[in-house]
Amino acid sequence: MTSSRRAFLSLAASSAGASPLTARPSGAAELPQGRISPMDGVRREKIKITGLKVISLGYRLKPEEEWPDGDDNVIIYKTESVIVELTTDVGLKGIGGASRYNAPAQMKEYAEAVVKPAILGKNPFDVEYLAAGLCGPRARGVWAGVDTAMWDIIGKAKELPLYKILATDTKPVTHIRMYASGGEFTWQKGSRFVGPDDLVKQALRHKAAGYTAFKYRPGGGFGRLGIKIADYIPYMRDLRGAVGSNFDLIQEANTRWSMEQCMEIAPVLEELKYLWFEEPTRKNIDDYVKLKRYLPTVRISGGETMPNRATLAEWVDRGAYDIVQPGCDDAGVTECWHMARMAGSRGKLICPHNWQDGLITAANAHLLAAVPNRFLLESNMTPNPFKEGLFKEKFQAVDGYIEVPQKPGLGVELKEGLEELYPPIPGNWNMPDPNFPR
Repeated sequence: MTSSRRAFLSLAASSAGASPLTARPSGAAELPQGRISPMDGVRREKIKITGLKVISLGYRLKPEEEWPDGDDNVIIYKTESVIVELTTDVGLKGIGGASRYNAPAQMKEYAEAVVKPAILGKNPFDVEYLAAGLCGPRARGVWAGVDTAMWDIIGKAKELPLYKILATDTKPVTHIRMYASGGEFTWQKGSRFVGPDDLVKQALRHKAAGYTAFKYRPGGGFGRLGIKIADYIPYMRDLRGAVGSNFDLIQEANTRWSMEQCMEIAPVLEELKYLWFEEPTRKNIDDYVKLKRYLPTVRISGGETMPNRATLAEWVDRGAYDIVQPGCDDAGVTECWHMARMAGSRGKLICPHNWQDGLITAANAHLLAAVPNRFLLESNMTPNPFKEGLFKEKFQAVDGYIEVPQKPGLGVELKEGLEELYPPIPGNWNMPDPNFPR
């Protein structure tokens, strides 16, 4: 039992009017069966939020770690992590991650000006109306970390790993299959970055590491360099031949292809038995519904940045997505749980967007463990020290699977000294490629 937990038990037992907590084996607070929401049947404890801190970490990639971003002669030159830390009057702390793509500096300012006055003195057990559903783009993205941090505190207070609280009517699965997500390359000849020939090498490397699925991108060049789908198809065939029929392939398009290009590649995806086609074209529901007619067995996925049910509802109601991909970094745990259950009620799977860091992976893993329509969890294969280097304990994929932490809350604890080791790096996450002739 940690010192913070002992402080919590002592204070809770001595507080007037508080429901005393006594020491018990972890997980002894069993929840009733057949609950309808995560907080259903969860006894409220007397806790107040006393502090909020946004931790912004930055890592400048080494030249050999940089990678090309799409079709605009730009490179990804850094990676970041945004962590919300909440403190309480009983000694418990909660942590939660927010998307680095929502501008870390703006989120930090917003947290001080808006979030902190709204939640200080409040009980984290009120997460469903204090933080849920408030996420949005840019600065409002910090609410995702706040929501998750409250759930971390709730789990610690109840001495339960978070997935046990989220699994209302489903037997949890804590051995989560992950897929290798990477495949960044360029079509630019003479570039210092790898070309399409490298896709086979990447896939075989991930297969050797125990992964059973690989997602890759189309590479920069379809606009600027005039690359055609016909140029791309031979590499797809080579890839399938190299990995074999029992290895899943996933095509990501980042909404960059036209409908004409999508319909041209659709029969090849079907022929080669791809698992899904992710965000194929611009986000127009009618186009996605139309494209589905050309993909009778290959699933269509999307929704990775959607912050709430309202933005996702029509996409699942009309069958535009077979797989929904909201993540706890953009929506928080509460709203992701509701989006997963909404999608499941319509026969759709959930496979969270998981391109950030180990803290987001922990939250998404707890979510997947607890919902009946769970599928795969993404594993970012680009260089990123925050993927496995944030915590005191080991938390990483082994043979293509990850084990959901069993300690209370998210079940992970940050290392000391992260802020000194990885100070924030101002500016956008990409920049013009200095090695590309302008």
